[in-house]
Amino acid sequence: MNLLRQHAEEQFAHELAELKRHDSGHLPPNWQLSPQSVVTYLMGGKLRNGFEVSSKYIGDRRLMEIAVATLTTDRALLLYGLPGTAKSWVSEHLAAAISGNSTLLIQGTAGTSEESIRYGWNYARLLAEGPSENALVATPMMKAMQTGKIARIEELTRIGSDVQDTLITILSEKTLPIPELNSEIQAVKGFNVIATANNRDKGVNELSGALKRRFNTVILPVPDSIAEEVAIVRQRVAGLASSLEIPAQAPALQEIQRIVRIFRELRNGVTEDGKTRLKTPSSTLSTAEAISVVNNGLALAAHFGDGKMNAHDLASGIIGAVIKDPVQDSVVWKEYLETVVKTRDDWKDIYRACREISR
Repeated sequence: MNLLRQHAEEQFAHELAELKRHDSGHLPPNWQLSPQSVVTYLMGGKLRNGFEVSSKYIGDRRLMEIAVATLTTDRALLLYGLPGTAKSWVSEHLAAAISGNSTLLIQGTAGTSEESIRYGWNYARLLAEGPSENALVATPMMKAMQTGKIARIEELTRIGSDVQDTLITILSEKTLPIPELNSEIQAVKGFNVIATANNRDKGVNELSGALKRRFNTVILPVPDSIAEEVAIVRQRVAGLASSLEIPAQAPALQEIQRIVRIFRELRNGVTEDGKTRLKTPSSTLSTAEAISVVNNGLALAAHFGDGKMNAHDLASGIIGAVIKDPVQDSVVWKEYLETVVKTRDDWKDIYRACREISR
């Protein structure tokens, strides 16, 4: 089957199998790999037989070690940070490496109900038979508890506070009461929860103190250096372009460097040399958005150009990422374009392309 996007455990099955074959570390109950091998899977490295494991996360190795160590304990893991700092990406790959299954996922939204976390009912059976095990509809959380795997919750702070607190009993007692059946589901060893939340949602639905105490929090930062961020963008763009079968040449390093530099300068409110203070836009301008801009540029080059991405292919994506508020962000962008981009001799092409669209 020609899938648009494979789950991590399918896409990187050969790496997981090779790591498992050469894994000599201690395996916690129901883990597919040892903690050391999970970190190698995330960070990349060379095995003793010379096999190369690709890096899934480019950043501080210690953060991944803390995250993996947390999941060997009775504490759940909360990955926290700005949008686009690879929280969901890390969560998926952790679940894939530990459980061999990253699909036990609950997507947090304002409409996420208690039944989405605990369990639901097949109402046809419920009316016909009354409350019974056959009428129960298992949620990803219930399945994870029954099988000793990792459950994932995306955007925890988007879920209402009263629904969030459904997790307290699950995380503290490792049990899921089913009062309608006068029974409970007890978690099998290996069960744990990885949740993600972004700090732009702070104040939306704050976690209660009781729930916070059930999590160890790992803050995923924005990339420290431009080189690190460029490496992340190049890696992810290459993977996505291959998956989407975009018939364009790989983007030139210079183009990726310019996009990342624009985003970093606007995000930080200062030029790279520290000489010019800048207004910051309302958008986050994350690494994920830089990846999206490059992919969009490749698609334009492939289908409406000569197959080689240039400044004109990137301009619309850059402006679309920066200008979310048509009034405030337009002022920020035009000032940056005229005071920074225009003054750089090797950026004349991107200045002209952005000016044409901004008119």
